[in-house]
Amino acid sequence: MRFLASAAIVVVWAAQPVVCVAQSEGVKLGPLKTSVTLEGQPVEVSVWGTVSRAHLKATVDLGDFQQHLTPIMAAQLNRSDKCGERLSAEQAALAPSGLLTATVHYERFACAKALGKEIVKRLVGGNAVVEVSLTPTVTDNHLAMTAEVRKIDADGSLGEMLRSGSFGDSLKQKISTSIESSIEKSANLKSTLPAGMDEIAHLQAVQFADGGSGRLWLTIDGELHLSAEQFDGLAKQLRGSR
Repeated sequence: MRFLASAAIVVVWAAQPVVCVAQSEGVKLGPLKTSVTLEGQPVEVSVWGTVSRAHLKATVDLGDFQQHLTPIMAAQLNRSDKCGERLSAEQAALAPSGLLTATVHYERFACAKALGKEIVKRLVGGNAVVEVSLTPTVTDNHLAMTAEVRKIDADGSLGEMLRSGSFGDSLKQKISTSIESSIEKSANLKSTLPAGMDEIAHLQAVQFADGGSGRLWLTIDGELHLSAEQFDGLAKQLRGSR
């Protein structure tokens, strides 16, 4: 996705409490706290886990992302065309199961000229509730997200249009793309790894988890190929940051 990027932020790691243990057990990381800006919204992200010579295990806390989800989606989805579509994201929630529920308001207008004056007519409008099932995946060693629209609830002619028309397909795609890119940027683990580790970390599995009280976590498992010298250097670096 367009938001994926790599950035070494060893300085941030150096400011975090770290406990180092034997090579066989790995190096305990975190909690690392950083911040990303999504559509003007500062979102706090916490990451913690363990790195050994062969494995990487990490958990990303996306609870603050959940709190900012509505304005993030609104910034990406909202539009207001005088002679066309007007869309606004009214409310959005994301459960640890990966179920996104979004309430949107939609109107369509048409413009025509009569007696030298422009007439704007509202053709259809109302509220709709869209449910999207999100599943985190690993693609080309990057975190990715697949999205499947489960259902769209709306009354009358708006409901018919959303379920069968091209606008319904467009709305589904916009919502899916919005949430996919935002989560991928929030949980971009490679941007929080020490310099060079992003080149040797191979992500294997990712999944959503419940951090308690509906708080969204993302767990990540990866494979590493660190020599004893590389691991000792990493442990020394982190040990010196305490």
